[in-house]
Amino acid sequence: QVQFVESGGGLVQPGGSLRLSCTVSGVTSDSYAIGWFRQAPGKEREGVSCLSAHDGRTFYASSVQGRFTISKDNAKNTVYLQMNSLKPEDTAVYYCATDRRPMCILNYDRPRGSYYYPYDRMIDWGKGTLVTVSS
Repeated sequence: QVQFVESGGGLVQPGGSLRLSCTVSGVTSDSYAIGWFRQAPGKEREGVSCLSAHDGRTFYASSVQGRFTISKDNAKNTVYLQMNSLKPEDTAVYYCATDRRPMCILNYDRPRGSYYYPYDRMIDWGKGTLVTVSS
């Protein structure tokens, strides 16, 4: 059983930064690709970023590209999401999850012409941490 515990959320002003942590148990953090998702009130859960297990490949949603960075510390069995230049629209509950595959397998949204990391394929989820961006 894979378990995740997220931490690091809080209230931050627009333009500020936060670093979220996802502590992994049940497996090592280099067993599976691990993703960060978020869900704002009234909105669908969105795949924000993914880090493959072995080769360091990453995925970022276009909404966070250039502002967020995913990384991990295998010695601490922890995956991080560094969030910079935060905007009010980043306000959401952030979750980490895995589909128990070693690579970030993306889906293609043909109408939008872009790739995304699908939340409905994930098997294991944490309980989330709330990020609020407001002045």
